[in-house]
Order: sequence, then C-alpha cells, then structure tokens
Amino acid sequence: MTRDQEKIRNIGISAHIDSGKTTLTERILFFTQRIHAFHDVKGKDGVGATMDFMDLERERGITIQSAATYCTWKGFDINIIDTPGHVDFTIEVERALRVLDGAVLVLCSVGGVQSQSVTVDRQMSRYKVPRIAFVNKCDRTGADPARVVRQLREKLNLNAVPLQMPLGLESAHEGVIDLTSMKAITFGGALGEEYVVEEIPSHLLASAQEKREEMLDAVSLFSDELTEAILEDQVTEDLIHEAVRRGTLSLRLTPVLMGSAYKNKGVQLLLDAVTRYLPEPQDITNEALDLNNEEAPVTLNNSPASPLVMLAFKLEVSRYGQLTYVRIYQGTLKKGDTIVNMRTAKRSKVGRLIRMHADQMEDIEEGHAGDIVALFGIDCASGDTFTTGQVRYAMSSMHVPAPVISLAVKPKDKKAEMNMGKALSRFTKEDPTFKTYLDDETGDTLICGMGELHLDVYVERMRREYSADVDTGRPKVAYRETITRKADFNHTHKKQTGGSGQFGRVAGFMEPLEEGDYQFVNQVTGGAIPTEYIPSCDKGFQACLPKGSLAGFPVVGVKVTINDGTSHSVDSSDMAFQHAAIGAFREAYNKAAPILMEPVMRVVVETPSEFQGVVLGTLNQRRGMIVSTSEDGVFSTIEAEVPLAEMFGYSTVLRSGTQGKAEFTMEFSRYNPVPKNTAEEVIKRQKEEEKAQRK
Repeated sequence: MTRDQEKIRNIGISAHIDSGKTTLTERILFFTQRIHAFHDVKGKDGVGATMDFMDLERERGITIQSAATYCTWKGFDINIIDTPGHVDFTIEVERALRVLDGAVLVLCSVGGVQSQSVTVDRQMSRYKVPRIAFVNKCDRTGADPARVVRQLREKLNLNAVPLQMPLGLESAHEGVIDLTSMKAITFGGALGEEYVVEEIPSHLLASAQEKREEMLDAVSLFSDELTEAILEDQVTEDLIHEAVRRGTLSLRLTPVLMGSAYKNKGVQLLLDAVTRYLPEPQDITNEALDLNNEEAPVTLNNSPASPLVMLAFKLEVSRYGQLTYVRIYQGTLKKGDTIVNMRTAKRSKVGRLIRMHADQMEDIEEGHAGDIVALFGIDCASGDTFTTGQVRYAMSSMHVPAPVISLAVKPKDKKAEMNMGKALSRFTKEDPTFKTYLDDETGDTLICGMGELHLDVYVERMRREYSADVDTGRPKVAYRETITRKADFNHTHKKQTGGSGQFGRVAGFMEPLEEGDYQFVNQVTGGAIPTEYIPSCDKGFQACLPKGSLAGFPVVGVKVTINDGTSHSVDSSDMAFQHAAIGAFREAYNKAAPILMEPVMRVVVETPSEFQGVVLGTLNQRRGMIVSTSEDGVFSTIEAEVPLAEMFGYSTVLRSGTQGKAEFTMEFSRYNPVPKNTAEEVIKRQKEEEKAQRK
C-alpha cells in the first residue's frame, strides 16, 4: 500500500433503491481493471454483480450488506464501499459514511431525488461527508438531468453545479459535454473503454457556453484566482478544478456529473472527479476522546508515524472466523502487532491482515493512516476503538436507529434450535439494528428489526447459512404505554412474618414527561425516607416500566416525584422500599389515565401519475395521514404518516393496485396515541394471547 496519503480516496456509493449504485461500482471495477468482465445485478447470466456476492442479493436484485473493495485509477488508491439503498438496511449506510471521507450520491435521471436519496443525504450531512452527485441512467426514456439538478437544489438544499451537460438523451445518449474543458466526450469500443474527445457539435455550442458561464459564476465564489482569471479571460482547467475542490470540501458545493453506468458512459470521468474533488484522508478533521484526560476531544493527525488509532465499523462472521473491518485514522498497523480494545481493555494479536475485494481477500503486511483494512480473529463489537496502548483514545460511535418491528421465531426441532442460537448470536453482533430476546412470559424468541424485509432476510439467512428450520409468528408491533394526567400515590408496604418484617411508605405523584422515557425526582425532606433507601424507590419504579398494566407493553414518558414517606428502624430495608415503590406505581398508574402509543412510519410512495388516486386510497384505508403530494408529469410522490400496524402486507397491495409499477419506502417517525377503538382491539387481543399462553 502506498504511504502517499494524497493518493488515497475513501468513498462510498449511496443512493435510492434501483438508482444504479451496484452497476456503477461494477463498471468502476471494470474500468480500473479490477475485474475483467462485468455482469448484471439481477444475475440473469447466472453470475451477478461482483459486489452483490450473497445468493440472496443476486436472487432479489438488491444490495443487503455493504461490501468493500479497492481499485487504482491513474496512480490513486480508491477504497470503495457499495451500500444498500433500502431503508431497512440503513445501518449499513450509517456505518459506511461514519468512516468514509467522501461519497458519490447516485441519482436516477428519470426518478430524480427520491425518498431514500433524502435519507442518504441527511446521513452524509450528519457525518459532514463531501459529495459528488452522479446523474445515472441518462439513456432511459424520460431522462431529464436538468430536472434532477433543480430537485437537488430544492429538495436537498444543495448548491448543485453541473460540470457536464448530456450529449443526447434517452436512446440518443452518446456521452457528455465537459464544461471545464469545453470538449464533447463520446464513449466507443465494445465496452465503452475508448473515450473520444472531440469539438462540441455546432448546434450545442451556444447552449454549452451558456451553461459554462453559469458554472463559472457558481464556482468562482470559492476562488479569488479564478474570479480574476474570468475578468482577464484567462481561465484554465486547473483553476476550475481547484475552485470546485475547495467548494466540495467546504460542503458548500456539490459538483454534478452525468452518464449511464449500464451503457458504460461517463464512468471514467466520474473516477477523474473522485480523484480531483473528493478529500484525501488529511483533508478531513477526525476527533477522538482522550480517556486519560476526562474524555477531552483530541484531533487525530492522520500521520502514519503517530500512535495507532483505528475504528472497527463492521463485523462479519465468515467460515474462517470473525472478520472485522477497520478504518485506520492515524499510525501504522502491521501483521503481528498487539492491539488494545479501548472498551474492554482486552489485548489481541493481529494474526492476519487483509484487504477486501467483495468476498475475496488479499493478505497484506501492513496498513497505514487513511486505509480501510480487515482483521481476522479479533473479538470486538461494532464501534470499538483500537490502539497499540501508547494512547487511550476512543472514537465516537455511529448513530444507531431503534428497531420498530418484532417477529416470533420458533425452531422446528432440537438441531434447528442449536443452529438458530448460533445464527442469532452472529447476526446481533454484525448488525446493531437487529436485536433478539426471550419473552419471559411466552417463552418465544423474538427478533426485532427495521422492517418486514429486514427480518425476512435474516430468517432466510438462518435457513440457508445455518440450516435452522424455523417457523415465524405474526409480526408484532412495538407498542408503548404512557400516561395522560397527573396522579398522586401514597402506598404503604408492610409484611409481618415472625422476626423482622418489611415496612416502607412512599408518597408523591406521577405525571406525563414531555421528553424522554422516565425521570425520577426526589423531593423528600427531613429524612422521612432515609437517603440510603431513595435509590431502592427509584429501582422499584423502574421495575414497573417494562410491563404496563394496561396491556403489558413497556411504559414510557413518565416522571415520578416522591415527596414523603415513612420508614421503620427495624423493618425497613431496600427490598421493603422497592416493594412500596412498585405498589405506589401500580396505584397511581391506573389513576393517571394510561393510553396506548404506536409507532408511526414516514411512508413515501413513488407511482406513475395515473395510479395516484389508487395509492391515496390504499393509504387512507390504513389510517394514513397524507403529508404532501408532488407531481412532475410522469411520476407522483406521495408522503404520508401511517401506523406501522397497518403497513403489514402493504407491498403486495401496492403492487397489485399499480400493476407493479409503484414502490415505497418507510422509516420510523415517532410514537402517536392509538385511537380508542383500535386500542381496545389491541388490548383485547393481547389479553387473549396471554390467556392462551397460560393454558
């Protein structure tokens, strides 16, 4: 690996579903001679795209896991992570963007800025990742890159500046006009590997000059030298590139390129743009927390000579053991080095150091600051920081959204039970948004995730990778309970059975909490409850939160204040006050008018305009509240808020109502009160289930 950091680029390729991310990555690998033939995403030829190496990905034609690879282009080392577009696998995008320096935002020239494009852009902004936009599929009917640029400005609020204009669109798409060099570039040869630079056709020259003027106006804001050169009519390509780079790195400019990955047009120019405009590792300021100095922020210097600091951002369990993907932020990692996990203080020896190319591995001797590599046999969790022990730094972890849907899984026999246990242990380690736990009452194993597709994929992986034959129950919604008014409590717990008994009285009130799940306030004065028993009261109240008395769901949004009580010199104890608090909570909870809360999802449906009425009908039937609708002549985008309980099976209904032409994405928005009649049904069903389980 090269030590020259100026020649390293760590990039992610992110976009909405079906915008062409994986196809673009496949073409990048081909043109950088990393692979010698490319294949379709859907695997029509039985091979499938290089980066979609799981059988499930090839069958479904979607990316499920982010995959890492690297390639070289004109002397630059480019580490690439191809990420999923489906919102159910959003954690894969989160962890990729956490460790990448730059990104390519891929957009479909027909679909434009779609729902998941908005989510991905928000994730890029969260981690301050500079980006280039690539308008793909310019060969498709209805392609309109100019409309996509307008949407980038209006919907994403980006300062989108096209550096190219298309040379023909739809079936006539031949290439692009480069506005920096004012040349027309077409792509010839059997596979688009020969690109020909020509003069701009005369009928497009005036339009190209006008677009160049607009581009120079926008770009010159980032360079005084370019502004002077424009006034003196001495503009050079290097001045433009330098200004675009400055604007991109400051996050105040998003260069827009265009082409068609599937038809092999524009990919080489995108690679040039990645090396020219996206940051090298030292352009990005990365901070860690110094554990020896009260977690004071420390800026990492990206130098290979400094003490090692690296972050484990993704885990995979392969047939050779656990594979840990790490990004090295400073220092050098060598095979045979001893590294320390800052969370557990556990030491491990680096036995094998590899560079990944999808599911293929290449052994290397060392990795340097700025590199993304993988290690074998290191026991850790996603988000752990490693050093060699010279410094005690910890890096902040990534944002992990909470799971919103759960499913009961039951093994069919003893062998399946053992295999299911192994599978769940591996999946929860790999994916922070996938949780599993045992329901104490029902004895069921529940798996929780981000959506139906998310859980469906994991169930299928259990069957295929672990031969764990499991039955699944109906998906369960993560309902919550909360209170709507203030209620007082004054509860005495006393129990006398020969010898010392139990005694404790707790008084106070409970009220709704606007933000957060639970808050405990101690207003006891004069030692009515001895100080040592106050934590026991808190513990007793918290013991009631996992299961409310309304329907047995977790309780949130409760503020409990204690202001009085009584203790006994002999009979009072921690246990007595815990029981007193539990009794007080139950007494007040029913008086505080508890209600049921349900997760509400932000649902975005994209449909051909002729089906708009049908789609609105399907959402209204599901207690959906329409937030906005927009239309661009061909497609309608409908944004709505719909309770998760009503969304099961929606994909089938949507496809059958729109001849399979519409698609939707959904993500968790917030918790809302359940309407009274629906709440009664949920409570009734819950109590029937509990009754059946007791039998």
